[in-house]
Amino acid sequence: MAHACETEHSSCNRRVIGIGETVLDILFKNDQPQKAVPGGSTFNSIVSLGRAGVPCVMVTEVGGDHIGDLTCQYLRENGVSDAFVRRHAGTKSHITLAFLDEHNDAQYIFYKDHASAALDGELPRIQADDIVLFGSFFAINPAIRPAVRSMLCEAQKAGAWLYYDINFRKTHIADIPDVMANIEENMQLATIVRGSMEDFGYLYSLTDADAIYERVRLFCPNLILTDGARMIRVYSPEGCETFSVSPIETVSTVGAGDNFNAGYIYAKLKGIDDSAQRIAMAQRWSQDVCRQLGNNISDALVAELKQQ
Repeated sequence: MAHACETEHSSCNRRVIGIGETVLDILFKNDQPQKAVPGGSTFNSIVSLGRAGVPCVMVTEVGGDHIGDLTCQYLRENGVSDAFVRRHAGTKSHITLAFLDEHNDAQYIFYKDHASAALDGELPRIQADDIVLFGSFFAINPAIRPAVRSMLCEAQKAGAWLYYDINFRKTHIADIPDVMANIEENMQLATIVRGSMEDFGYLYSLTDADAIYERVRLFCPNLILTDGARMIRVYSPEGCETFSVSPIETVSTVGAGDNFNAGYIYAKLKGIDDSAQRIAMAQRWSQDVCRQLGNNISDALVAELKQQ
């Protein structure tokens, strides 16, 4: 399948469409609850982009409960359309417990019923100027794969720019035989893939960065490979660029990768084609969210971005 040009220029009036799961994140420190906020990998990215003034749409599903009400309200309050949030009476929204350790890294417990997920009803019509962000188990869940695949194929056919964040959790290792074809098809549909060393260790038992790219390039020529606080690698047909990660004092790492994605997309929307500048923006957003207890960029960064 053809891939859209990675160096295509963009403008900030383009729409970003997020396709992903939604949960209520409850954050704990020293085993005591500290904060509850709607979240989810793609959800966190889209909310931060909406806060920065980017036109955004979220495609997801939530329960027909109070948490669902809070989720839709949270989207609207942060400038994100909830027109394509599917709600189902009699179902419960998903919940995630995030326990922060002494390094403020999170260990998660998920309360979800992936088999009950449904994406029925109207879905957005994706156009050439749109950017589509998708990932995590939602993007490969067999229960909703036909609807997700249809959107992604439509997006690629329209010439949209597709960013796939693999974000594969250890809890789904047993599902790999059932979802590997979906993961590789997603990579094939994407303009750029973002994955971690941990992701590819789970999926392919690979620990060497170049070997990982050799596998990914069978499906997509553009890869952002992250490794926690270690080196970031950006692969393309032109070669590999490496970028160091600046150490910071963290309050919580929940949402760090999600806001890395959002910052990278924001840089693209600003017409930045240089990889170093895009990665710098991605790290800026990621580090901002790590300095607070929450899933999205701070009011201070929002104000700064809007002044630029």
